[in-house]
Amino acid sequence: MSVEPYREITFDKEGDGPAGQSAALAALARQGLTDLVVFAHGWNNSPSGATRLYSDFFEPFPGLFAPGVEVGYAGVIWPSMMFTGEPVPDYRALVSVLPEKEPVLDRLTELLVTEPAEEAAFAEFGELLRELTDVSAGGDDREGAAGAREPVPEFLVGDPVEVCALFTEALGADAVPPEGFGEGLKRYWKGAREALRQATYYLMKKRSGRVGEFGLGPLLGEVARAAPGLRVHLVGHSMGARLVAFALKGLPSGARPVASVTLLQGAFSHYAFAARLPHDPGRPGSLRDMQQRVRGPVVACYSRHDTALGVMYPLASRLAGDDSESFAATAGLLGTDDPRWGAIGHDGVQAVPGTVVRNLAAVLREGVPASGCVSVDTADVVRSHSDIRRAELARVVVSAATTGR
Repeated sequence: MSVEPYREITFDKEGDGPAGQSAALAALARQGLTDLVVFAHGWNNSPSGATRLYSDFFEPFPGLFAPGVEVGYAGVIWPSMMFTGEPVPDYRALVSVLPEKEPVLDRLTELLVTEPAEEAAFAEFGELLRELTDVSAGGDDREGAAGAREPVPEFLVGDPVEVCALFTEALGADAVPPEGFGEGLKRYWKGAREALRQATYYLMKKRSGRVGEFGLGPLLGEVARAAPGLRVHLVGHSMGARLVAFALKGLPSGARPVASVTLLQGAFSHYAFAARLPHDPGRPGSLRDMQQRVRGPVVACYSRHDTALGVMYPLASRLAGDDSESFAATAGLLGTDDPRWGAIGHDGVQAVPGTVVRNLAAVLREGVPASGCVSVDTADVVRSHSDIRRAELARVVVSAATTGR
């Protein structure tokens, strides 16, 4: 690790962690720390990969804080997954985060490797995706909040051939329906791989919110009680941004330990903090007014070069009807471009009055506003979804952390 003192905070898929984590963080404050920077990795990170990310990202920090500011660091380790982008990914890697689904993953892997050209194979593939995600054939989510059954993405319950054809087309491959079935169906296994990726994305999206709300949020509340003067600065990448944002929702009533939040290429709705959705004023975003639980700014760094959030995220959100992070009413499998499906990491905070928009150069020159929502266009340095190991982004985090002192 490039910085000290550093601690790792671990959670399981339910947001539970080992005893003593809050006491260990509070002990840092008793050693003279004034500030604690907490970073949460995104989807598709192994624990060792997350630690390397934290070490790389934190390396410039010691030289950026003013004298007298004593800073500690923490990295959140939560069960996301390794899902490689290789032509034939190691789908078995998913077993490490979904061990109870090992037989399902074995059969999914077999289908994706052998690519049988029969409609029945796609039907089985659809059934396996529903088993993987605990979704019934009728479209109910068997892991809904508090036992409730919730609507689910339509691609999990739609016709599997049509779904795989849609994803094949979205990936830029030839998806013209073949004459009849037979060998022509083999082309749709490329889309099937993306359907599996989207299914695991759906699972990890729910998991990141749960870990934030029921794991990190309450933990920070405990730290605040034990070390009331400690200023906590939350940083999250991709779904880790969703995790730290939902931690605000999980803070105990009256607890305000969080002094700043920085979201790096956040993989959740750009309407999440809105009091009213522009297209449905009767509904709020899933994190309505949660920015008010932060003593300083909530900074959303975004880049138009992030095609994962600019192309595939809207597709996944459209298929889920996920226009406010609520997994509400499903949309059709074939939709049109629509701002309802945008990600906060693609165009910043939307529909929150008073949000300040700055480009990266202005923020590095003038600093971050002291409070409220701030959208920072980082396209000058962030060229892809994972391109966040940047000294400029470290400076944005530190600028947000030092406001209001």
